[in-house]
Amino acid sequence: MIGTVAGSAAMYQAMTTLGFAQESPFTGSLKLDGDPKGASVLILGAGLAGMVAAYELRKAGYKVQILEYREVAGGRCWTIRGGDKYTELGGFEQECKFDEGQYLNPGPWRVPYHHHGVLHYAKEFGVEMQPFNQVNHNAYLHSSKAFDGKPQRFRHINADFNGHVAELLAKSTNQGGLDQAVSTEDREKLLDALRGWGALDKDYAYVKGVDSSERRGYRVDPGGGQMPVAEPSDPIGLSEIVQSGLWRNLSTGNLYEFQTAIFQPVGGMDMIAKGFEKEIGDLVTYNAKVIEIDQDDQGVTVHYVDSVTGGEPKTATADWCICTIPFSVLSQVKTKVSSEMQAAIDNLPYAASVKVGLQFKRRFWEEDEHIYGGITFTDLPNTLISYPSSEFFSKGKGVLLGAYSWGAWAMQFTSLPPEERVKKALEYGAQIHPQYNDEFDNGISIGWHRVPWTLGCYGTWSEDSRKAHYQAASSIDGRIAMAGEHISYIPAWQEGAILSGLDAISRLHQRVING
Repeated sequence: MIGTVAGSAAMYQAMTTLGFAQESPFTGSLKLDGDPKGASVLILGAGLAGMVAAYELRKAGYKVQILEYREVAGGRCWTIRGGDKYTELGGFEQECKFDEGQYLNPGPWRVPYHHHGVLHYAKEFGVEMQPFNQVNHNAYLHSSKAFDGKPQRFRHINADFNGHVAELLAKSTNQGGLDQAVSTEDREKLLDALRGWGALDKDYAYVKGVDSSERRGYRVDPGGGQMPVAEPSDPIGLSEIVQSGLWRNLSTGNLYEFQTAIFQPVGGMDMIAKGFEKEIGDLVTYNAKVIEIDQDDQGVTVHYVDSVTGGEPKTATADWCICTIPFSVLSQVKTKVSSEMQAAIDNLPYAASVKVGLQFKRRFWEEDEHIYGGITFTDLPNTLISYPSSEFFSKGKGVLLGAYSWGAWAMQFTSLPPEERVKKALEYGAQIHPQYNDEFDNGISIGWHRVPWTLGCYGTWSEDSRKAHYQAASSIDGRIAMAGEHISYIPAWQEGAILSGLDAISRLHQRVING
């Protein structure tokens, strides 16, 4: 909601304060030196935190087993394809009807270049990666309250906003407004820089012409032979841009988490999960719903039932436990931990979010509007439309991320049955792409706060809650250590989960070998 109200820059500042926008300190393969002497570890949850822990612990000589609530591994590293079925809280069941080769990543959908841990294991497991287009200058910025509701090309708003601001700065510099801040020598260099940055003319004005059109595009593009002569385009006035609010999303691609290069696995984000699963899938007991976690000085005992059929509880034991169950779920499980750890579990809220995937009969965004990847931003409740960064120029159908909403808007979406959520995403998207109405094929929606095995998108630490509870949450409590994106300073990202898993087993290993 910070992003909705104040724009991406304010949102990023808040995310940094809350620990969302941090570089990964991953430096390479983990080395767990020393003999674990046959120690056993029970891991709860086969998401990336649990699987990286299992992978590295087994290499170090531990006896490892994993209990996983779902029928597959991966946790929120999840991809939905045609034929997949999913039932959310409340009993709504959806079956994905996407064509073969089409998919939606309901959870993670991109990997920044500086998330070294994710990329390390993707490379180690042979997961093919491809570029993810975050910024596309030919995509749109849209406000229902500006320009009569007509979407504006990103390149138009970006070029014109920067050009007008550069002109204002140049005028201020020429008029001596910056004399106290800029030396005489720097003044001339600054003016040259502003001219280049803002595409200003010789008089330091941002006007219609070749310079501005080389940024924002031409009204008639240059051609060949006896084609019409190129015509410059008309810039939008600064006041209109400022009043529209469309400038708020211009900086998104400059934010650290979204700077090029960004990657995605070929074929879906769960290819990373599948890479781990190939290595440690034999350690996993699937469809295992944990109902109680107990511990004493000798080890850990976990009771679980079949998450599909129920039945009589079963028991798993080990010397140690790595618990990656989200606190949103763990707070409802009887767990024998210290009062400090229990307080941490009970006091971490989780974010509400929803994604809607829409399959269309043809890739009209490419064929009609020449948009190849990237994101369109809007002030409507769907918040954005993301275009696929793969299979460019392919014939046939394609899938858009038609909504990615948070907070109150996510709650509004999921107050509706799934088919109505899809209709809403179509209604909003058609205000940007009228082709929606004729080209729509089918869709599916995932509201993370209604996903039974997470009950939320990610853990939302505040500065105060980190001070009060994070130390306890990240400490080894008797024979139990917590791990996951929520036990990191990069929450909501897969990198946070992987680093958390590695950190937990590193500290646990030291405790084991030092006995």
